[in-house]
Amino acid sequence: MEEPQKSDLNVTSLEKGDPLKSTSPQISVSEFSCHCCYDILVNPTTLNCGHSFCRHCLALWWASSKKTECPECREKWEGFPKVNILLRDAIEKLFPDAIRMRFEVIQQNNDIVQSLAAFQKYGNGHIPVAPNTGRANQLRGGGFFSGVLTALTAVAVVLLVYHWSSRESEHDLLVHKAVAKWTAEEVVLWLEQLGPWASLYRDRFLSERVNGRLLLTLTEEEFSRAPYTIENSSHRRVILMELERVKALGVKPPQNLWEYKAVNPGRSLFLLYALKSSPRLGLLYLYLFDYTDTFLPFIHTICPLQEDDFREDIITKLLDLREPTWKQWREFLIKYSFLPYQLIAEFAWDWLEVHYWTSRFLIVNAMLLSVLELFSVWRIWSRSELKTVPQRMWSHFWKVSTQGLFVAMFWPLIPQFVCNCLFYWALYFNPIINIDLVVKEVRRLETQVL
Repeated sequence: MEEPQKSDLNVTSLEKGDPLKSTSPQISVSEFSCHCCYDILVNPTTLNCGHSFCRHCLALWWASSKKTECPECREKWEGFPKVNILLRDAIEKLFPDAIRMRFEVIQQNNDIVQSLAAFQKYGNGHIPVAPNTGRANQLRGGGFFSGVLTALTAVAVVLLVYHWSSRESEHDLLVHKAVAKWTAEEVVLWLEQLGPWASLYRDRFLSERVNGRLLLTLTEEEFSRAPYTIENSSHRRVILMELERVKALGVKPPQNLWEYKAVNPGRSLFLLYALKSSPRLGLLYLYLFDYTDTFLPFIHTICPLQEDDFREDIITKLLDLREPTWKQWREFLIKYSFLPYQLIAEFAWDWLEVHYWTSRFLIVNAMLLSVLELFSVWRIWSRSELKTVPQRMWSHFWKVSTQGLFVAMFWPLIPQFVCNCLFYWALYFNPIINIDLVVKEVRRLETQVL
């Protein structure tokens, strides 16, 4: 039998036994047609622009175009589209046989079934936001939150301008200047950076006008006698230990963030991003490739021995190159496995006196990243996707390794200005971005609960 044309649907829908028969002669199926398939709407999904489509048609459109916009007017939708329940129930009551027939056809089409599954999986990771909820969210605290972000951004900009304008040039730092060329003032600067206790001997070194050449000739016996008179054996040992490092390197070894960045610009940028996006892999890299210079001071700082708790200055811990005890390894491995960002926060905490604001930004960022990681674990658990964890870990490892290799290959071609911008962006602006991400995760959780 020849299928009736759409222009004749108003007539044929009144015939007896037609699956498109309406309960009212004034309502035709054309009034409930999808603008994608031009057939009756099945699970009608209404977008923010007001247009409605079959849910599977919308899924097919999304799967083919990868765009979150209306197929008809191209306006982007907000959140994740939901089925218009009122419209669906009305259509199913008016045209039950037609809906049943279309359901049977849809279920037999594997492409449609797969597209619907992929579309729903995509939607599970997005917050369904109604078009008129923006003002309500703003009234519930969006204004305050926006003000907090603005204030933090202003602080970050001030810090960025300060470091770019007032801090001395990286090439003028002692880490780039041969020790034999140090002036008496620079020797005192090197001495004071060993710890607060070193200020006791500042005037003695200045009065003797100890420059770099003279510093290299001093021995422990001379330090203990006048005019230096360093009676504390621990202080003498630290000064001699650091002096040996200076002699071996020929320059001052890095003892704070800015000096480390000046000596190792590529590694500092790599570690900053690696410890942010993948702290476990970042710490594993330090253990395998930078064990003595970076990993040992790191583990002695965050997992100190009980008998070393009296050491308050960070420089003493940086000079500690002893092998960690099994207690230190146990504490480190527990935190490494479950709270890796806490290790970074604890390390930054010990640098508060040296880097007042920078350490605080790092601590806040570590806390936010810990919260985001907990949200990710909860999302995997709630969706019963634990079986996908190994695949996710391998994908993450491959992604981080590929990005690191790519940057290493093109590192000589990247301008220093770009590297500095990336470094300061990750240091001061990432915490602000992570605050916004945490708020979105909290709102997502509230939406799921409601």
